[in-house]
Amino acid sequence: MSDDVQDSNGNILKDGDCVHVIKDLKVKGAGETLKRGTLIKNIRLTGNPGEIEGRTSAIKGLVLKTAFLQKA
Repeated sequence: MSDDVQDSNGNILKDGDCVHVIKDLKVKGAGETLKRGTLIKNIRLTGNPGEIEGRTSAIKGLVLKTAFLQKA
């Protein structure tokens, strides 16, 4: 598969993986900030190789760019 989803270090991501946020991210529409080191569990891949879907305890339905994530 040529459209593998990779994190910021080049590790391949799959459905159900856990990732860490590598920098503070402001979440549009939620008025919250994801702090560096926040764990996102059970990610889902989207059709776009540069994005994943996930959720935290406070925010559901996040779409995050893989450039700001590191596989846990």
